[in-house]
Amino acid sequence: MIEEVVQKQREFFNTKETFSLNFRKIALIKLKNCILKYEDEIKESLKQDLGKSSTESYMSEIGMVLNELSYAIKNLKKWMKRERVKTPLEQFHSKSFIVKEPLGVVLIMSPWNYPFMLAMDPLIGALGAGNCAVIKPASYAKNTSNIIKKIIEECFEERYVAVVLGGREQKTELLEQRFDYIFFTGSVNVGKTVAEKASKFLTPVTLELGGKSPCIIDETANLKVTARRLAFGKFLNVGQTCVAPDYLLINSKVKEKFVSLLKEEIVKMFGENPIENENYGKIINEKHFNRICRLIDKNKCVFGGALDENKLKIAPTILDNVSLDDAVMKEEIFGPILPIIEFDKIEDAVSIISKFEKPLALYLFSNDKNVQNYFLEKVPFGGGCVNDTIIHLATTQMGFGGVGQSGYGAYHGKRSFLLFSHEKSIVKKYNYVDLPIRYQPYSKFKEKIIKMFLK
Repeated sequence: MIEEVVQKQREFFNTKETFSLNFRKIALIKLKNCILKYEDEIKESLKQDLGKSSTESYMSEIGMVLNELSYAIKNLKKWMKRERVKTPLEQFHSKSFIVKEPLGVVLIMSPWNYPFMLAMDPLIGALGAGNCAVIKPASYAKNTSNIIKKIIEECFEERYVAVVLGGREQKTELLEQRFDYIFFTGSVNVGKTVAEKASKFLTPVTLELGGKSPCIIDETANLKVTARRLAFGKFLNVGQTCVAPDYLLINSKVKEKFVSLLKEEIVKMFGENPIENENYGKIINEKHFNRICRLIDKNKCVFGGALDENKLKIAPTILDNVSLDDAVMKEEIFGPILPIIEFDKIEDAVSIISKFEKPLALYLFSNDKNVQNYFLEKVPFGGGCVNDTIIHLATTQMGFGGVGQSGYGAYHGKRSFLLFSHEKSIVKKYNYVDLPIRYQPYSKFKEKIIKMFLK
């Protein structure tokens, strides 16, 4: 069945119907209207899968998708235009330009933590660029996967956009097919498998992965604002966010005061008993619940730590005096646990960060411009914020992606369109001038002329 779907999409792509501006724009408008139609059902599915509140579902998933769609619809015509570039004098007389063409049939594999947004966002780029697409949504977030399938089937024919539900078996079968591009969001281990399978057909891949993303606070930071913004970024979606601050590096001079402020902010946001707060989400399943629980060292727990196995809820938890040998520092947490490590000099913080793979995100809270510039210019990471968390990915104006083990390839806005396009470089030469210098027979004179242009 999956092989048939891919074959039908390839046949449809070869008709060139998806190449026109009108076709692409209609598709994006249709998708936007359908999402608006099913907004309440999307929210309900996210509530069932992850315990997300209506506000969080809109802010971090539905709203971001609608914003991305609006931006693409508005700018698609401009993105599709031929891009004129300067022609070297030695190629006189001609003009040079870039033509953006769709890649073909693409596969989008999305994760369970933001199951709606991370399926739809890359799809917008794929359709805007003129491709056909197969979506494999997350099996763990089955309710959201079902509403994604419902929306796609109402909007598009299967030969244009298809949704494949299921688990490992369907994922394995999909990766045996020949696609023209694969976009994967998920874990590093599965990302390696995707890249390996793609290599069979030399299929290009974007990998949006994760890692241990640090948050650094120095003695110049505004501690009250920092506490509020860190609490938001860390405990959004109960910490199940690939760009969540994974661990905290804080100057020893301000640690005690900051931890006190952070506790206050957590209580303000989630109440004295977050597990009873209906707006505080849950862990995706029992497997991940048990994994996260094993990372909590009760001897180092200075706040939170409450658990409810029946509800799959873990309260915001702070671990203090953590060492790099602790279990919580051996893997990406992906849950509501914040380990704290002190430092005295900023160089010590950088040294700790360098012991891990390049992170997907980094967050620095400092009002020292020298420190800010040092981290921006000298410390490698995918993207991040100065004096905030998370929000760098919520813009259509910048690409979002990782580096090294945290992934490669960037998308959002125009970057999504370009990611799913091939940029053909074209030189159009005119016939009324044909300089003989490049043609045989060669001579010292011709070489001298060539050197005047090429040096």
